Amino acid sequence: MSQRKTVLIILIILLVDQISKIYIKTHFLINEDISVFAWFKIAFVENDGMAWGTKLSDFTSSISDRNAKLILTIFRIFAVTGIAFWLRDVLKKKKSKTLIFAIAIIFAGALGNIIDSVFYGILFSDSTMEVATLLPETGGYENLFHGKVVDMLHFPIWSGILPENLPFFGGKYFSFFDPVFNIADMAISTGIGILIVFNKRAFKDSNDLGVDF
Repeated sequence: MSQRKTVLIILIILLVDQISKIYIKTHFLINEDISVFAWFKIAFVENDGMAWGTKLSDFTSSISDRNAKLILTIFRIFAVTGIAFWLRDVLKKKKSKTLIFAIAIIFAGALGNIIDSVFYGILFSDSTMEVATLLPETGGYENLFHGKVVDMLHFPIWSGILPENLPFFGGKYFSFFDPVFNIADMAISTGIGILIVFNKRAFKDSNDLGVDF
């Protein structure tokens, strides 16, 4: 895969991700949702932690939520920088299209969420009591590096009481699929999935695949 195509893929993912986030942020109140289908909702939530809303401060009381957020944002920046160098290396060495594509969409997704974490706090007003505005005159809802990631895609495919005869979970309420995520999360998950499922193809030498770069 050429560098031009790789850059184009990254830009498209970033554009779709940021447009969707900005639209949700400036048109929805926090926790507001609309049903598109019975199994799909647009639901505005904000995540200032890691995957599934986990925070570093959940593991130790010695770290405040603000410091945990700052540490997480800095870690994300280092991580995406490492992914960028990896992508540059596989492009230079003309590795397989599968590997380049997977790394490219992981990079795009990681960068998309970093934009939220680094800049959204100073770019938007708070969404709690009213719909947020972009570049508010009174300033943003947080400082630089303390922004929250905007999520909006929710797929409540099934919910209900599990059968009583089911071991451990029988008779309990269960909902699938609860997490709310965004386009960037989808890109990261898809890229990782490609690397796992198509591992041999991804890491096979491009020359062996007969791919013309």
